[in-house]
Amino acid sequence: MSVPPLLVALACWFFGTAAIVWLDSRPRWTWKWSFAALGLASIAALVAIALLARSASVGAVYGSVASAILIWGWHELGFLTGHVAGPRRTPCPPELAGWARFKAASATVIHHEIALALTALLLIAVSWGGPNQAGPLAFLLLLGMRLSAKLNLYLGVTNLSDEVFPAHLAYLKSYFGAARWNVLFPFSVLFGLGTTWLAWHAAEAATLPGLAAGYTVLAGLAFLGVIEHALLMLPVRDAVLWAWAAQPQAAKAVPSKRRP
Repeated sequence: MSVPPLLVALACWFFGTAAIVWLDSRPRWTWKWSFAALGLASIAALVAIALLARSASVGAVYGSVASAILIWGWHELGFLTGHVAGPRRTPCPPELAGWARFKAASATVIHHEIALALTALLLIAVSWGGPNQAGPLAFLLLLGMRLSAKLNLYLGVTNLSDEVFPAHLAYLKSYFGAARWNVLFPFSVLFGLGTTWLAWHAAEAATLPGLAAGYTVLAGLAFLGVIEHALLMLPVRDAVLWAWAAQPQAAKAVPSKRRP
């Protein structure tokens, strides 16, 4: 199996996250301009995915994945800067439990989740029928792993990494659960590993180099998602990975990739 596609997956994940960290840690007055500029770039990325869907070349596959990562980053920046979150932006009342607590937690992020789901449908629509589906599949993979991480945080994990949240999102920490284990976690890891295995074997079975590269990138992204899930249960702080990209005066605004 070729190594470069795995490096593409790693680069998209690492530098994509670092870029969002940098933008989010800049002075607050810059956020609306960063969000608007990245929004315009995302429109261009959407057009690129639609056009690149017609080609199964290696370059087209890489371009499609990079475009999907850019659109994903725009959504993440929108959430971190408070442009798109949910109707509830207050801490969880301590007396809430069970279904009432779940509804309250969902209300803190529901607008963002709807936006992500609609974007996923749009990416599928604009690339429908094309041989290159790498972009939409990458976006769907990120969406699935993110949803899994959110639910694990809600149910309870060992490593909350709550010290890395932006100050204006501090209320979200009240919806986290603290536990050494939860029933969903092993299924989340199995889902990630299973997706990695399926994508890897699809790459091996692909007859075109571009398709093989695309599935390999997806396998790499899925495995990175497994690592992120593993960090939820390990006493390891991952904020140090992104500290170099943050503004020194805004170190507390370095976001975790794991959010509720």
